Amino acid sequence: MSRLDVVIFGATGFTGKYAVIETIRLKKKYPELTWGVAGRWFNQTNSSEDISGITVIVADVKDESSLKTMCSQAKVLVNCCGPYRWYGEAVVRAAIESKSHYVDVSGEPQFMETMQLHYNEQAREAGVYVIGACGFDSIPNDLGLVYLQNNFKGTLNSVESYLSVRVSPEYEAEARKTGGLHYGTWESLVYGLAHSDELKPLRKKLYPERLPTFKPKLEKRSIIHKRDGKWCLPFPGADESIVYRTQRTLYENNQQRPAQFKPYVRFSSLLQTLATMFVCIVMFLMSKTGFTRKLLLDYPRLFSLGLASHEGPSEPVMENTTFKFDLYGEGWEEGADVDATPPNKKMAVKVSGKNPGYGATVTALMLSAITILKEQNKMPSTGGVVTTGVAFKDTDLVKNLNENNVTFEIIDSQ
Repeated sequence: MSRLDVVIFGATGFTGKYAVIETIRLKKKYPELTWGVAGRWFNQTNSSEDISGITVIVADVKDESSLKTMCSQAKVLVNCCGPYRWYGEAVVRAAIESKSHYVDVSGEPQFMETMQLHYNEQAREAGVYVIGACGFDSIPNDLGLVYLQNNFKGTLNSVESYLSVRVSPEYEAEARKTGGLHYGTWESLVYGLAHSDELKPLRKKLYPERLPTFKPKLEKRSIIHKRDGKWCLPFPGADESIVYRTQRTLYENNQQRPAQFKPYVRFSSLLQTLATMFVCIVMFLMSKTGFTRKLLLDYPRLFSLGLASHEGPSEPVMENTTFKFDLYGEGWEEGADVDATPPNKKMAVKVSGKNPGYGATVTALMLSAITILKEQNKMPSTGGVVTTGVAFKDTDLVKNLNENNVTFEIIDSQ
């Protein structure tokens, strides 16, 4: 039996639903694409789009044989079933054993690094790619930095990234009612904080040898600081972890100097900055015990100050939310002595789009799957558990994202 190009697992979930809608849109550009949906149950009423005639596969994360049956029907398995800490490993294992490539939108560093530690060699032996974080976490920063490196024309030493998110003023009131995050995203954040102490010993196993020290060192900025007139905080997402894995792998594979990286997020006011910092501190402390963690999970709107909800943001709010990452790079121009002279070149890149959590995310996710199908000759020949920056560095993914409303552009070069 011939395999489908793509199977979307978790198609009845919040993100999975939008992955289905995006696949229908992309099908117009890629008419040869064959695809199906999978989940514990599915019927036409679960989708706002007409998917009559599409292959439907019944699969359950608790049923290993059903996962293998599902994966054996896919060239690329798109996993939208999270939190990945609880539900991801069985799907990764089934994909590798079935020799199906795998992509997801995980923003959970512990899960991704555990998969690399335990399954990288198995994936290589099977000749498949296992690629996490193919959405808002963390394609804008990971491929944005690679894009900056590819265009720098010199030696890039460090990058600072600043995320800005904006809801159109006429939809701000509705955003306060519906929130901006779906419960599934909130749940992943809570469990990520709860088990954050796992990451350091995990990384020691994954990378027993330290990287050489590269100078000048990119120092952390103060927790609250201003840049370009905006108040800023450290960005608590998975991006720093993923960019580190990309840069380390590129260094180990071809001795390309790894760029140091620090991510931040911008706010329009000091009050908003302080409120966000307060929420982050409360989340971190409450995530550490079972009782208080349950409160976080039971009352997401209360403890996120309205940002997260079980229902998720409304369609108008999502479609009228925009984002941009400004990546500020610093290094040396071509021919400069990097050991004897201070950095003498700067470049800035902007990655922007709309509907970051459930629009740009599913666009990047599905184009990642399509890139595997069409451009394996431009990807690492070994396969394995890799990041987006490693997997797609030499492909046309950035070009294709630019053509689908996720824009990468150089905004300044000195």
